[in-house]
Amino acid sequence: MSMELITLKSPREQDAMRKAGRLTAQARALAGRMVRPGVTTKEIDDAVRKFIRSHGAEPSFLNYGGFTGSACISVNEVVIHGIPSKKVVLKEGDIVSIDVGAYLDGFHGDCAATYPCGEISPEARRLIDVTCQSFWEGFQNARAGRRVSDISHAVQAYVEQHGYSVVREFVGHGVGAKLHEAPEVPNFGPAGHGARLQPGMAIAVEPMVCAGDWRVKVLRDGWTTVSVDGSLAAHYENTILITGDGPEITTVTEDGAYV
Repeated sequence: MSMELITLKSPREQDAMRKAGRLTAQARALAGRMVRPGVTTKEIDDAVRKFIRSHGAEPSFLNYGGFTGSACISVNEVVIHGIPSKKVVLKEGDIVSIDVGAYLDGFHGDCAATYPCGEISPEARRLIDVTCQSFWEGFQNARAGRRVSDISHAVQAYVEQHGYSVVREFVGHGVGAKLHEAPEVPNFGPAGHGARLQPGMAIAVEPMVCAGDWRVKVLRDGWTTVSVDGSLAAHYENTILITGDGPEITTVTEDGAYV
């Protein structure tokens, strides 16, 4: 466990995070609009990279630890870290998780959502909806004075109440001048533990939910992470500022959209 200190953002830094977050959310929305049968994940990735750079920013993920894409694009049983490829052609019924980060004026935004490709099954739609709502259950606990695991417990309880499982091996995190900062924000565990939330903290809360077993495995490329049993997976994430007036999402578009 990292002993890295949690950074509190000044009002100026919080404003910078709002700008980075807005751009990141716009990139996520652009990617989501491109999800349709016949499109490759590489085409979506290229569009995300061009869009972010056209606004004077850099994709947070490009070359991060050697990652070759500007977005993580994960289809069906791929939970996270799907590498964009010309060979991955989306088809009717797929569900597509897109994770985007943008680095603007010294700060990162980080967000993700899972999108339907054409008509999807009722089961797939329910998985997406429960994953998204589990974020909002956690969000209600992202308040100054609460503890990190109050968020974790709320996410897990909602997911499991609906018969799904939360991934344990990957977690949310602090975000700011670095893409991954302290504290870690798991999506599971008992309430009342972990760092106490304070105004000025910024965290990325990101439920990763499997329709079956919660365990995952990383493929030989070192990135692509799939459910061990091949079950569908969904992912939803926003960057949250902790303020004295309650939690504020920075990764929201100018017209107020979170997907």
